[in-house]
Amino acid sequence: MNIQAMKIEELARLVGGTLSGDPGLMVSGFAPLEAAGPGEISFLVNKAKIDALKTSRAAAFLVPMNIGDLPGVTVIRVRDPNLAGAIIHSAFLATPFRADGIHPRAHVGRDCLIDAEVSIAPLAVIGDRVGIGPRVRIEAGVVIGDDVEIGEETIIKANAVISSGSLVGSRVIIHPGAVVGSDGFGFATDERGCHVKRPQVGIVRIDDDVEIGANTCIDRAAYGVTRIKSGVKIDNLVQIGHNVVVGDNSILVAQAGIAGSTTLGRNVVLGGKAGVKGHIHLDDRVMVAGGSGVHDNQPAGAVIGGYPAIPIRKWTKSAALFVKLPEICAEIKELKKDLAQLLGRNKEDSEGGGR
Repeated sequence: MNIQAMKIEELARLVGGTLSGDPGLMVSGFAPLEAAGPGEISFLVNKAKIDALKTSRAAAFLVPMNIGDLPGVTVIRVRDPNLAGAIIHSAFLATPFRADGIHPRAHVGRDCLIDAEVSIAPLAVIGDRVGIGPRVRIEAGVVIGDDVEIGEETIIKANAVISSGSLVGSRVIIHPGAVVGSDGFGFATDERGCHVKRPQVGIVRIDDDVEIGANTCIDRAAYGVTRIKSGVKIDNLVQIGHNVVVGDNSILVAQAGIAGSTTLGRNVVLGGKAGVKGHIHLDDRVMVAGGSGVHDNQPAGAVIGGYPAIPIRKWTKSAALFVKLPEICAEIKELKKDLAQLLGRNKEDSEGGGR
């Protein structure tokens, strides 16, 4: 991996930070505190862990704004060291696009419009009337159906499938084995219990700056569009049903599933294995805890968890009680026994007093 050294003052400008120390210091890598070596930059998120910074071998550090002077240490003070670290690490790893062209062992269909500045690997299969923008990289084994449009600087990794009619924006990353535009799950059942497939004739639209994890499936719409809006980040093994709309900058964690015709607002977060019922709406900034089941509409900013999902504070209290149920049941049995004995004695006293 070819990483070019950068001046620390250049990195400070990149993340909008305040530099203290040698502005000419050259840095050539990024690593966590315990692993960083000379010539690398690291980061400190929590002021309470400042002792780990003092023992680190890194040449420079990203630190929170509330860190005081550290004599002899080069630091960049930023609002969010974690975010700044991601930006700097990405800058170190950035490499210029290399246009290898279309490999002779790739198949390209009829009437395609493919920019000259692309890299299409062997065994990629591209259908008819496909449009591919500049600086797109398509890896080995990718299958792209007819009438697909792919925007500039998009990366489609090995063995992913983009089915016919799908629209993929710019700077999208689609990881290995993902399927965009598979048929939605739609059937009508007759009087004998047999299932008749409903045609799925819509498309999938992926907007700009989306990332789709490995083996994720996004179903085409029954009619119209299944849409993933700009900035959405989708983990591996996520299922998105037909006619779903995922709002800008939402995050869907591994094994989350969204049933058909559900809509998500902006910056929604679904934890791992969360399931969302069809035909409902989760408004902006809703957060769903991992393993939860969402069965109704949720207002903006709601934080929910459990199965079925309820407000997170109620769920955590309920979960704490659930693990104590055996003890609670045993206590109730003892109380019932004590109560029965007490009532028996009272009855005996009452009867005895009447004679």
